[in-house]
Amino acid sequence: MAKKIAFITGGNRGLGFQTALALKDVAKVVISSRDLKRGEEALGKLRAAGVDADLLQLDIADPAAPAAAHAYFNTHYGWLDILINNAGVAAGAFPISGPEHSASEVPLDLLERVFRTNFFAQVALTKALLPLIRQSAAGRIVNLSSILASLTLHADPNSPIYHAKSFAYDASKVALNAFTVHLAYELRDTNIKVNSAHPGWVKTDMGGSQAPMELEEGGKTSFALATLPDDGPTGGYFHLGQALPW
Repeated sequence: MAKKIAFITGGNRGLGFQTALALKDVAKVVISSRDLKRGEEALGKLRAAGVDADLLQLDIADPAAPAAAHAYFNTHYGWLDILINNAGVAAGAFPISGPEHSASEVPLDLLERVFRTNFFAQVALTKALLPLIRQSAAGRIVNLSSILASLTLHADPNSPIYHAKSFAYDASKVALNAFTVHLAYELRDTNIKVNSAHPGWVKTDMGGSQAPMELEEGGKTSFALATLPDDGPTGGYFHLGQALPW
């Protein structure tokens, strides 16, 4: 049986790169990278590790990116099995060390920039690739969210994230979760599953060296949702197999 075709945005480093490694025996993996040199370096490492991989230079925030991605996969394969919307930005410096701004103080240009990458670009790219995902026998869409998108936990004074409020980033991931729910509903009678993933607090450029989770563990949720069986969930919000409150 031919391998599946997977596309991981921002797959040149961190969680995206780790997920590409995890898909070694499951799929032909195409990673995207804004920076061609860094993308080529990541591609070399993936291939050295035995991953059947290719590189697509792409900035998902570029308005031309959705059409470019569609043209690439339509020309090379004619379909797409797995889309992992992994690329994203924080609202300030890396690593995130705590709340960066309040809801009343967030600069509007910052809010727009974060939403452009973390929400609007994800929606536009998914819309462009959806016709190709419909050609898959078992399409899977994974949106990289965060526990910081949980309104339930943010509103609970006893929750571990109650004081971890950085409005632009958090709100962008809440919007992405809404996209997951609405798209899953729209596709409920198809073979396509759409879910949001919270990878955990992982040692990445964004998470920082103080994060408790290693990359290998952080990539497990994306991998699991990308390879769900036919009876797997859709329209959910998960971390390591456990459902999170919206």
